[in-house]
Amino acid sequence: MKFQDDNDYIWRVLSGDVSAYASLVAKHKNLVFLIVLKIVNNREDAEEISQDVFLKAYQSLSTFERKSKFSTWLYRIAYNAAISKTRKKKVEMVAIEETVITNYSTDEIGRNMNELEENDRQLILEKALQRLPEEDNLLITLFYKNENSIEDISDITGLSVSNVKVRLHRIRKKLYGEMSELIKRN
Repeated sequence: MKFQDDNDYIWRVLSGDVSAYASLVAKHKNLVFLIVLKIVNNREDAEEISQDVFLKAYQSLSTFERKSKFSTWLYRIAYNAAISKTRKKKVEMVAIEETVITNYSTDEIGRNMNELEENDRQLILEKALQRLPEEDNLLITLFYKNENSIEDISDITGLSVSNVKVRLHRIRKKLYGEMSELIKRN
């Protein structure tokens, strides 16, 4: 299904065609669910929160000021709802000690990765991604898989633009380290 621009759907909803909201939901439901799931780490909670996100967005649609893209506004609602849910559950978060990030040579990892078949490369990358903390995995997903800009990620997460850049840099270094370790084991 080819979707129209979000603003077209918003205009239709605000003009009384509430059925147009279903298209907005269909267009954004997968990423909203992914954002929430990465934070709450529970499929049932993620489904419930995602539904709440779309309900809240619908109820607040008339207040959407179009200062950012609708998707950024919606993903921010999803991010905040998921964070609120984890706080309400009073899940005790244990800080993972930041391991020393050594200077892995990207050339070395690139050479090692090129020696592997495409399926093996994909498998190593997925394994390395799974080893990242949820928030790091979310940032990488938003930036690389969903192609959100640094500014959009900043709006979604509430992190400053420079903080997003620094975190992405550090996450890439962690990924290189994880991938290097996984390659050595194979």
